[in-house]
Amino acid sequence: MAETVFDGVAGPLPGRCAFYVVKKKRYCKMVVGRGRTFCGEHSNADKESERKRIPCPLDPKHTVFEDSLAKHLKKCNSKEKPKPVYYVKDINAGSINEEEDAVDEVSIADRTKEELDDLIGRMKAALQGLSIKPVSGILSHPALNEALNDPKNGNFAFKHLKQQASILGNMEALELLGPHRCYVEFGAGKGKLSHWIHVALQKAEDVHFLLVERSSTRFKVDGKHKNTDATFDRLQVDIQHLDLRRVPILKEQGLPVIAVGKHLCGAATDLALRCLFEHGLKDEDSQPPTKRIKLSERAEEEATPDIPADVKEIGGELAISGVAIALCCHHRCDWRHYVGKEFFRERGLGPREFVAFQRMSSWATCGMSRVSHAHKKSLQEIVSITEEEEEAEHEGSDETIPDNLNSAVSAEEREHIGRLCKTLIDHGRLHYLQQRGFKSNLRYYTSRDVSLENVLLTAVPV
Repeated sequence: MAETVFDGVAGPLPGRCAFYVVKKKRYCKMVVGRGRTFCGEHSNADKESERKRIPCPLDPKHTVFEDSLAKHLKKCNSKEKPKPVYYVKDINAGSINEEEDAVDEVSIADRTKEELDDLIGRMKAALQGLSIKPVSGILSHPALNEALNDPKNGNFAFKHLKQQASILGNMEALELLGPHRCYVEFGAGKGKLSHWIHVALQKAEDVHFLLVERSSTRFKVDGKHKNTDATFDRLQVDIQHLDLRRVPILKEQGLPVIAVGKHLCGAATDLALRCLFEHGLKDEDSQPPTKRIKLSERAEEEATPDIPADVKEIGGELAISGVAIALCCHHRCDWRHYVGKEFFRERGLGPREFVAFQRMSSWATCGMSRVSHAHKKSLQEIVSITEEEEEAEHEGSDETIPDNLNSAVSAEEREHIGRLCKTLIDHGRLHYLQQRGFKSNLRYYTSRDVSLENVLLTAVPV
């Protein structure tokens, strides 16, 4: 009788580990040694194993043989690496206010219908007089024509290409594509947006790219440009700790900076704006303002993070020439990092309302309308449409619809409220940019069937 070959779900694949990974609902796919049943990571499951594995003290997500611990610690990828010169802890984190930080976060599910009605009413009142519908800006760019017409690209790739083409089209319309500039891609991931900008600027001189990404990324595309005139440098650092003035190429050459990003998640957008326009200095006169900036007359009465003395001595000045950032994941915003605090306060709103609106913003994209009231699932089972179509790192919200609201408000109205919450948060960002001498706009850069997160934040100096 022929030996049964399993598919990795019903049973382990041939020559692969026999450990069943409950979270992934399949067997481990790691290759095992000759004569062994389990891979090194799961060898503790083998009762006959003579060597014991223990969690790595640097990162308990992986294990190591106990008798090889000392050797492992010398080369472990989780070993703390020397901080780069542009790393300054919490330089872009925003000010700390103990009273505001102490605000209790109440989930939407724990609020009464009266509380929700009051919040929705205050949100709509705050939006009065504002343009709540972004202008249409669905464009394209010839640099992506060949890729857009390539039948080898599947539906998933095609959707991303359409978004990248529209971002480039909007940048060209704002005259943000040109020579003698440094493009800083925040949340760069594989660096595909920078890749297409470079393709569009192949004949341009003195073009540089800085790709900011806090995690190590596989299948990076910037490696394709090693033999070109443009320079591609990766800055592996959290935006919260990035001081662009200390990046060698900007410090030495003083190039105009164009900030870009595709689906810059939640608070990362606010951190990026702070990175561009603020330096966390206590003494306003100790550092010249960023070019093209009009400093706000109203100073926040808050404590700022302590900045090392050597940082204050950096005399470099950033010249910001434009911003083009595709927004997403407003439910992951944070009041401390948020740049629109002044905008909220002018409308009688504060951190309590911000936390509620931030959570309610997920109604616009989380797909809760697809969850039956009679059939509730766990958080892990509720997967939003955005998660399925966008990059894996963009997480869904854990907010659930309260029973009283689920029956009183239609799914369409909830989605509308979610989009209004996003708009209010984004208008705080527009206000921040306008206060610094920029003409800022929100525009739909792609259709909702391509991406539910379809708003592009743009800014150019006045």
